[in-house]
Amino acid sequence: MALTRTLQVSGMTDTTPETLPLTDATRLGRVALRVGSLDRVVPFYRDVVGLSVERYGSRAVLSAGGTALVVLDEDPDAPPRAGDQAGLFHLAIRVPDRPALGDALARIRDGATLTGASDHLVSEALYLRDPEGNGVEIYRDRPREEWPLKDDGRVAMDTLPLDLEAVLADARGDDAAPGGTDLGHVHLEVTDVDRAVEFYTDALGMTLRDDGYPGAAFVAAGEYHHHVGLNRWNGRSSPAANARGIEWFEVVVPDEETLTAVRESLQRRGHSVEETEEGLTVADPDGIGVRLRTGR
Repeated sequence: MALTRTLQVSGMTDTTPETLPLTDATRLGRVALRVGSLDRVVPFYRDVVGLSVERYGSRAVLSAGGTALVVLDEDPDAPPRAGDQAGLFHLAIRVPDRPALGDALARIRDGATLTGASDHLVSEALYLRDPEGNGVEIYRDRPREEWPLKDDGRVAMDTLPLDLEAVLADARGDDAAPGGTDLGHVHLEVTDVDRAVEFYTDALGMTLRDDGYPGAAFVAAGEYHHHVGLNRWNGRSSPAANARGIEWFEVVVPDEETLTAVRESLQRRGHSVEETEEGLTVADPDGIGVRLRTGR
């Protein structure tokens, strides 16, 4: 199913077919990482990020409040990602409030190294790396009514210093991430930002939310600040391969109608779509898997 967009330009009306847009009812589900050693990586996500762990042989599923967020697939033969390969910049675990962010900061100080902390106007974020070098963000959103907007209606974000002591002062002392914690977004290193934006917006149905950072863009379903970040800050020039790092991430749509519309949009634009028991799988322009399913 396709919608029609009516665009007013200098008094003229231009009607063109467009993909059914993904709305605020769409969210991210899980993200999967290929790792060399579960024994090396699992304690980080359990003790520092605060996720619960279920292990199934060479796979570990990490959850918060009963919701699976991160899947770790062990492959001891997988090489580290090469310096020129596209892949993960960071995965972003979103906690429901500032006290939960304070608890995360306390766990980081006890068991890891903080690599950054930023006030992005729309959110407050802590940055670190897991034992195999995957970037991890833990953040909390400010209320949407506080998000600044640009004149064109897009969200305005910035990177400002975060008052860590104020965040820590709000901590409750919980050892685990609370219910309501989810995968807020993924941020990818791509070989071509414009090509990636075209895939995630024109083909997949997300909306460009911010392109004010040099060499980067941020897209989202509906009016969220971003579900996918895209950057070329480290000059990646070759697609992702079977190395350690991100394998796929999941986009959860509200219903079968939306899933069908996205599949048709992807196929019209020449993308190979695989039907699975859970939904659909497609590779983005850099070979990163995008899985789509309904929120049943």
